[in-house]
Amino acid sequence: MRKRSLTAATALAVLCGSMALGATPAAADSSRVLPVRQTGDIVVDAVHQQVFISDPLNGKIVVTDYTGKVLKQLTTNLSGVHGLELSADSGTLYAAVQDLDAIAVIDTASDTETGRYTVGDKPLSVALAGGRLWFGYGGAAAGDIGSVDLTSETHDVTLGQDNSWYAAPLLDAAPGSTTLVAGAPGQSPVELASYDVSSGTATKLASTREAGDNLGDLQVTPDGKDVVVASGAPYYQQVFRTSDLNEDGKYVTDAYPNSVAIAPDGTVAAGIDGSYDPDVYIFRPGSGEAVRTYDFPNTGTSSGSDLLADSGLAWAPDGSRLFAVTSNSAGTYSLRVLTAPTKALTTVTVDAPATAARAKKLTVKGKVTTKAPLRAGTRLTVTRTDLESPRGRTLPAAAVRADGTFSFTDTPPAGGKVRYTVAFAGDAEHTAGSGTDSVAVSRARPRLTIDNNRKVYSYGKDVRFTAHLGATYKNRTVEIWADPFGGDKPNKRVRTGKVNSHGDLSVTLDLRRDTKVTAKFAGDSRYTSATATATVGTQVSVSTSISGHYKARSTWGHTYYFFHKTRNPLVTTKMPYYWNRAQKFEFEVYYQGRWYPGDPAYFKLSTGGVSKVNITGNHGEDVGWRFRVRSSYIDGASGDSVNSTTHGAWKYFTFTK
Repeated sequence: MRKRSLTAATALAVLCGSMALGATPAAADSSRVLPVRQTGDIVVDAVHQQVFISDPLNGKIVVTDYTGKVLKQLTTNLSGVHGLELSADSGTLYAAVQDLDAIAVIDTASDTETGRYTVGDKPLSVALAGGRLWFGYGGAAAGDIGSVDLTSETHDVTLGQDNSWYAAPLLDAAPGSTTLVAGAPGQSPVELASYDVSSGTATKLASTREAGDNLGDLQVTPDGKDVVVASGAPYYQQVFRTSDLNEDGKYVTDAYPNSVAIAPDGTVAAGIDGSYDPDVYIFRPGSGEAVRTYDFPNTGTSSGSDLLADSGLAWAPDGSRLFAVTSNSAGTYSLRVLTAPTKALTTVTVDAPATAARAKKLTVKGKVTTKAPLRAGTRLTVTRTDLESPRGRTLPAAAVRADGTFSFTDTPPAGGKVRYTVAFAGDAEHTAGSGTDSVAVSRARPRLTIDNNRKVYSYGKDVRFTAHLGATYKNRTVEIWADPFGGDKPNKRVRTGKVNSHGDLSVTLDLRRDTKVTAKFAGDSRYTSATATATVGTQVSVSTSISGHYKARSTWGHTYYFFHKTRNPLVTTKMPYYWNRAQKFEFEVYYQGRWYPGDPAYFKLSTGGVSKVNITGNHGEDVGWRFRVRSSYIDGASGDSVNSTTHGAWKYFTFTK
């Protein structure tokens, strides 16, 4: 039928004869989109590291490398191409081309067609057995088996070997075998037959109709003893002896079996057409329990996963890879390359305490889970990652118990997040696996302070701030940050350094706004991080001047400015500008021994920080009265809150005739 690849022994012999051809190192599972509309068969050429996939609808054979990369598309009028078979030396590919009533012969070294055999109507499948190329052919109600004599120069074709088949049967045989097995695809119940072909004629050995319903695939085991059948029902791959077709076991999968591939060492890959269950099951020879399963992802638009194609599995002869053809709900086909498929998947779970005290012993537990249990005593590597060992420190190995569990103790020297990683390196039967869990290990809290909190300073004052750090383990570095009030000034690191022998680190700041000063300690392996803050106020600078007077002199305990009653006093105020800032202007009059205030007003500053207020009115009525004015910045009321409230000096004046 196909799907038999070059045997391991033959591949080795061929490879030894050509140093240019070597095995490609295994890589992670991968997937590549195939340029096909349908797939019929898949075979693997280990000598040239190629995979051949037939596409009946497009009439071509797609050639890929072992990564699934398309190397070539053989499209020489191969309409209806379906079954594929490789010669024993992997040098020739035989392809059954239904619409041409022929078998195409392709040289695998050049990937070119070198000839065709004209055979019976609509050949579906091909298989090598007894020195001949056998093929199943025939339309509805006209199924039959024929052969091509590959030893004769004329490649004589013999038809009519068994015309009892309703339609063209699927064929397969073990490498070098003289026993041929045939099955009826799409039939319910499925008819299965075996033949002795040692004489060049197909002599029936046995037949059965117990091979389920709707045959999707079949393959003979490498020793020729059994044939494994994948039919839509029952929900497992059936096994029959080729000699008498009596049942000889089963490989339990799920609904609906549609593919089977057997590696040269007897490992079975059994696939199903299932959207919500594992798609491929791997069984070791003679084992009824899958050692590994694969569940394909969903790359389409439906809710279910991508589906395995009928007859969509094939092994690399060395068992290092399993190739699977899948399709999604959008009709896109992919070639999935599954690496190390014969190895049981290994899962390591680690369970560490949620919290622990530093320098106190703790116990970490866990379990190794695999379909092929590890031997008791198998060593697991243990790595501790913490603040002292950020790249990890190897601890004594842990040993697996008979039930797969393990445990070990450790005394963490460092606090903080401590991660334990337990790993199994893998072996010939198991994949590598690892697991981690973390412990929050306690650390002491250091004492960190910074002075001057809540103090208020004049504008432009140089103020020294000192951070003090108490006892720690190794880290003695402190950062000091200054964050001036207002969205236009960033929080800025102004000093980083090690504290002195007294635990102090200082910095001097030129204060022009209220400022939040923060000391930061990053922590170390025994002490937690810490912060300390001091928020200080900073006043604005306020200068107020009066102009328009004709004289100024000291009287009544202050300097007074004298104005003629015909002049308006001009009061000019300067203070640092900030967006939307206004000065509070206060006006008071002196009467009978005390000052009486008028209603204050706010006047916005120019972008240069200047505000000018002209005092107007009928100053004839003001003659002889004493007045005073003051400009202030009021935190929150002057349009912003980036400085502390600051009052300017009072300015005094009076009017004369």
